[in-house]
Amino acid sequence: MKTVILNKNFQLEDGHSEKPHPKNHEVLIQIKASGFNPIDYQMLENELERKLISSPILGRELSGIIVEKGSAVTQFNIGDEVYCGSGSMGSNGSYAEFIAVPDAIVSLKPKNISFEQAASIPSAGMTSLQIFNRLELHPEDSILITGAAGGVGSFLIKLLLAHDIRQITATVGSEENRQILLNMGLQDDQIINYKEENITENILKSNNSKPFDYGIDLVGNYMAEVTAEVLKINGTYVDVTALVTKYAHELLFNKGTLIMNISNYAYSMIRNYDYYQASLMEIKKLIETHVITPPLYKIIGSLSLETVLRAHTILKNNQTQGHKLIMKH
Repeated sequence: MKTVILNKNFQLEDGHSEKPHPKNHEVLIQIKASGFNPIDYQMLENELERKLISSPILGRELSGIIVEKGSAVTQFNIGDEVYCGSGSMGSNGSYAEFIAVPDAIVSLKPKNISFEQAASIPSAGMTSLQIFNRLELHPEDSILITGAAGGVGSFLIKLLLAHDIRQITATVGSEENRQILLNMGLQDDQIINYKEENITENILKSNNSKPFDYGIDLVGNYMAEVTAEVLKINGTYVDVTALVTKYAHELLFNKGTLIMNISNYAYSMIRNYDYYQASLMEIKKLIETHVITPPLYKIIGSLSLETVLRAHTILKNNQTQGHKLIMKH
């Protein structure tokens, strides 16, 4: 099968690999579309992320058609249209024509969307849903979301608004991203451009000059420090990046902050596959009943090294403009 693969020098190249065969509890999916994530290029540059590499074929989310299944698989049929976040649990990553994955991490894709839209959902959708479910938020809670126009942020905002949670302040880095959030239903005074001066004061002003109950940090580094500064005593800091600086950590400790780490990878460590399928099925229901809409997406190209490198460059330079990057297969 055609792939984009890591060579011995840890460089990506076009390649071919043997098509995987599903084990007893696996399904073989012919990939129709796959989504790109920052972790894809971070694995090539960051020692922490590199530890998560389980195959020389990268890529962690996809949609496609089941073309073969193991003898113990009963919940799916050949020809079913599905989507999943394969993470490190598949025979290989999604930069390939086929992938074998445990049937327990797969869900039928939402009927009312395309393969490209479905491939844009798994990672951001599951992360957002985990944040939403674990926080158990109430309408009166005040919430800061950094990097809010990205995949996780925009999906989370849709979830919050659908449940009438509206005391939200969101940070963006461009007017294009501001418009995306306005189109979702946020008001102009709820959206702060982090590139402007007096970012901390502007964020607090958006919350009636009061510190926030919750800070959901999707950026890390400097924004981790800003988030820590605007949180209230005994507030909650939600870390989705593992990029908290030493100064931010000191601030959070001194404020007695509860730090909630969000990681979908945690469930694969203990092989709790039910989490993945249950999350995707819940998202499927929300989309099919029009409670939320799928993410904005942009097709970068077909399965090739050129497409992968282009997507990685766009992600590195933060030029997605609120769109999930998709590769067609």
